Amino acid sequence: MQHQLEVVIEHDEDGFYVASVPQLRGCHTQAQSLDDLIERVREAIVLWLETAGGPVRELQFIGIQQITVAG
Repeated sequence: MQHQLEVVIEHDEDGFYVASVPQLRGCHTQAQSLDDLIERVREAIVLWLETAGGPVRELQFIGIQQITVAG
């Protein structure tokens, strides 16, 4: 079975790329390059699907919104 999943990629303050898969609760990884990150997130997804045994959450990606708050 194939799954089409959205992956959120961020660049953290330590220089790592961080990927998370919102449809798979707790599925995330990091790497120092985008090429490595894509390989690692594919591996993380496969492992999640093999071990979690839970359903893939049905989410509809809407977009990203940046918000500024005081604090």
